[in-house]
Amino acid sequence: MTALVLGLARSGRAAALALARRGERVIGVDRSPDAEVGRLAEAGVEVHLGTEEALLLEGTDLLIKSPGVPADSPLVAAARQRGTPVWSEVELGSRLLSNPLLGVTGTNGKTTTSELLGAMLEAPVAGNVGRALTELDGEVEAGKWIVCELSSFQLEDVHQFRPQIGVLLNLEPDHLDRHGTFEAYRDAKLRIFENQGPGDTAVVPRGFGEVPGGAERLEFSAGDPLPAELRIPGAHNRENAAAATVAARAAGASEAQISEALRVFPGVPHRLEEVGEVDGVRFVNDSKATNAAAARRAIAAFEQPLHVILGGLGKNESYADLAADLRVRQARAYLIGAAAPALGAAIGDHELSGDLATAVRAAAAAAKPGEIVLLSPACASYDQFHDFEERGDEFRRLVGELR
Repeated sequence: MTALVLGLARSGRAAALALARRGERVIGVDRSPDAEVGRLAEAGVEVHLGTEEALLLEGTDLLIKSPGVPADSPLVAAARQRGTPVWSEVELGSRLLSNPLLGVTGTNGKTTTSELLGAMLEAPVAGNVGRALTELDGEVEAGKWIVCELSSFQLEDVHQFRPQIGVLLNLEPDHLDRHGTFEAYRDAKLRIFENQGPGDTAVVPRGFGEVPGGAERLEFSAGDPLPAELRIPGAHNRENAAAATVAARAAGASEAQISEALRVFPGVPHRLEEVGEVDGVRFVNDSKATNAAAARRAIAAFEQPLHVILGGLGKNESYADLAADLRVRQARAYLIGAAAPALGAAIGDHELSGDLATAVRAAAAAAKPGEIVLLSPACASYDQFHDFEERGDEFRRLVGELR
């Protein structure tokens, strides 16, 4: 078999290496001339950078599309026109691995819930954040659960992908710049369930509408009793914990395992992560809040007066509800990045900071002891940073300079 892997970032590299280990001919393609390809060349992958020529499809049997590659990419379009199958990296991973999969998707809370489930089940976590699913090929003992965080981009091109347990946390408008409509985004998310059948489990919010597939349906809500007190704050995290508890029970975890994880799980980096206190002011890194709904949940998690840093690259969504929440809380907004004009128009009273360093200094100067400076951007990071992790790390560094 000859496979073409399009996009050589984390998941693309993992897919290419997994196929090369199995003796398949692999062609790696990335439009960036600066992609990291050292290990690929050593593994025998034929690498082409700075191009997406359709001629590269000659003689290929399969195209593996990295999640960052749009569906209308020229090479993807050419593959579909030729009838060449197009798979996502998680589709490939699910075929290479024999382990049972517990998939987690939703607009917000995926990483927290996935990592919490990993703690409950003592299972590796892969997918959208952290290690790619194909990276676990040959590394996980047979029969052991793998928890897989799944984005809409990863679910776009699944075909036989079937998690034995699938979890949908919530659905709110996001990535409309990529999917075009909420309906298309919703359909991509619900593909997590479409290949499930009898003996599988679909975990969904209480009262959620019909989902595809034939799995047993289990429901959860933020008001469900938990077997132990949750360490991390926020009503949204109680909802995440409720979903994780239902899914972990379905996977066979004991109540003791579930309770211990709830009590000790510290949360994940860049999600309501307290990064310091300076002169009585707490600084909280919520850089992973890349849409308005996530930022609203972060704002609701605190009772103290807030100074909120917002902005970045917008996703064509409304900021009206976010602005209303800020007004109710009498929170001061500091706006950065490309979305600052749109955010400012919705919010009204705000401070236009432009960049993160200016916003941190301004918020720190204005905040009083007992108040919180919260980075919860409601936007993607790609206008000023490589990713949300880099943005959160820079926030942490800037706070360190205040001491």
